[in-house]
Amino acid sequence: MQNPKDYTAEQIQVLEGLEPVRKRPGMYIGSTDSRGLHECLREIVDNSVDESFAGVATDIWVMLKKDGSAIIRDNGRGIPVEKHKTGVSALELTMTKLHAGGKFGGGAYKVSGGLHGVGASVVNALSKNFRVVVLRDNKAYYQEYKTGKPLKEVSEANQKQLDEWLPKEWGIKIGENQTGTITQFWPDTEVFKDAKFEKNKVKSLLKDRAYLVGGLSFHFFDERDNDESHYYFEGGIRSFVAHTNRGKQTISDVIYISKKDENISCEVAIQYNDGINELVKGYVNGINTIDGGTHITGFRIALTRAILDYIKKLNGENAKNALTLTGDDTKEGLTAVVYVKMPSESLQFESQTKARLNNPEVQGFVTSAVKEGLDTYFEEHPQDARRIIEKILLAAKARLAARAAKEAVLRKGALDGASLPGKLADCQSRDPSVSELYIVEGDSAGGSAKQGRDRKFQAVLPLGGKILNTERAHLDKIVKFEEIKDLIVALGGGIGDSINYDKIRYHRIIIMCDADVDGQHITTLLLTFFYRHMREIIERGYLYIAQPPLYKITAGKKTYYVYSDEEKETILKDLKEKFTIQRYKGLGEMNPIQLWETTMDPKNRTLKKVTVEDAEEADKMFSMLMGEEVPPRKKYIQTHAKMANLDI
Repeated sequence: MQNPKDYTAEQIQVLEGLEPVRKRPGMYIGSTDSRGLHECLREIVDNSVDESFAGVATDIWVMLKKDGSAIIRDNGRGIPVEKHKTGVSALELTMTKLHAGGKFGGGAYKVSGGLHGVGASVVNALSKNFRVVVLRDNKAYYQEYKTGKPLKEVSEANQKQLDEWLPKEWGIKIGENQTGTITQFWPDTEVFKDAKFEKNKVKSLLKDRAYLVGGLSFHFFDERDNDESHYYFEGGIRSFVAHTNRGKQTISDVIYISKKDENISCEVAIQYNDGINELVKGYVNGINTIDGGTHITGFRIALTRAILDYIKKLNGENAKNALTLTGDDTKEGLTAVVYVKMPSESLQFESQTKARLNNPEVQGFVTSAVKEGLDTYFEEHPQDARRIIEKILLAAKARLAARAAKEAVLRKGALDGASLPGKLADCQSRDPSVSELYIVEGDSAGGSAKQGRDRKFQAVLPLGGKILNTERAHLDKIVKFEEIKDLIVALGGGIGDSINYDKIRYHRIIIMCDADVDGQHITTLLLTFFYRHMREIIERGYLYIAQPPLYKITAGKKTYYVYSDEEKETILKDLKEKFTIQRYKGLGEMNPIQLWETTMDPKNRTLKKVTVEDAEEADKMFSMLMGEEVPPRKKYIQTHAKMANLDI
């Protein structure tokens, strides 16, 4: 036991300047992996978007450089460079002090995505190097920083420096009345390790912003592969919803609702398709609130009320069925965007990453706006209204049928006296945090896996072939499918509206299939099931894909298990003696010891963790690959045919 005298005032630390950011970066950007890295880019981009909200910026440029840096430019007013009352320039203050910026008093920015004034300074703190160029008054000013610390005071740049620093295609010339802010940052590898900017994530961010901010053009360049894209949308969030539903069979036009008062404005775009999956995205001042908040809650309340009220106006059977409807029934096939704008000083987010809006007054405002808008639309478009109602009533019937089927399945399992399926070889551990479940293709591989596993913490569930495609299947059909039913019971958390993820029996669920076309198809079917019906398993980080070796190389007494063609070529170059190569077509070709050593032993195996970085893109991909619409899937296959690995 420590002596209280050992704890003195000398042990109390005071972190100055940006030290808290470097000490605890996750508090400011959420994480230090790929998501946190792209959060840094978003912070800088949104500062430029705020210049558009202020009515000055019309264009934003983003370039990913070969040296790992990102450079962002806008044609806004340019950050002030004159001395601040604190004794340093306004530019340096903005880039080096937390909670410093022009977004607090409502003068420089009435509406902005920034709230706490920490965005640019946090990115600066987490960058190995950081440079800002400001174009104002026919001059160019700059300041450079290293891990958040300025290397010197703000200086005036000459044309030669600009030509060296900035992309030539941007045409930055001193003396040509150009204005704006240009920020370049090199992420600190000590913080972000091996994380790199991912082109598709950056494109998705810029595309979202282009939909949300009318009249604002985005220009993307990737110096690493000479890629270039430009985004500009006149239709706003109506175009956003229509684009999201492209390739799907819609059952209504895009419903657009807007309302504003002195402090809050909201826009909502709604459209139903004939699928069973929902996609609702919320935005506040251009920020994607991925965890929802009061604006999304208000939207859902209004949607359910408007639909129930309209059904009550209809006669006969529909009015009776209205009593069985729930909010979940209104979700099937729903695509919606809820976009709120309000003064930045009034915003209340859950954290600096702005993932969830907390303003209570927004809920009532959005509820009122959406309820009034839907009531009017249903009255003026009765055919659309009836199609939507029919869709929702069908969802309610499917939900009730699914509940009955699910309860029958669980009741049958309990009556049989065996809560776990007979084909499951369970592990000895009852601690989910250390327990693993291997979902294995076929009895042959399942037998090897059962013999080769570590019984203490590894369970094995063999599948008897391809499972049901659950992309468009309702729950009643899913729980009747034997292989899926066994998987649901083995996992232990239930399914549907009563699922409890805290009861999941394994915190590593590993899909282990053959490296051939059938194996990849089964993997895709399982991923579809988890994404559509147990998505939180993915969000909690429980789902993995095993990486069995592709080759076995034998040279003399040495054996090499090889997991990629690149690794194979490297090994073959170094071999002096004769060798043989075996290409593994399936897991069943390996004996239990080989399967353990290569694919199941935690010391040697390679697992791919399944994540959902962009729900919208994942939703579109699953709908395209696994849905009923053939033309989009055919086009995708033709476009990507040359990328396929035919050696399977």
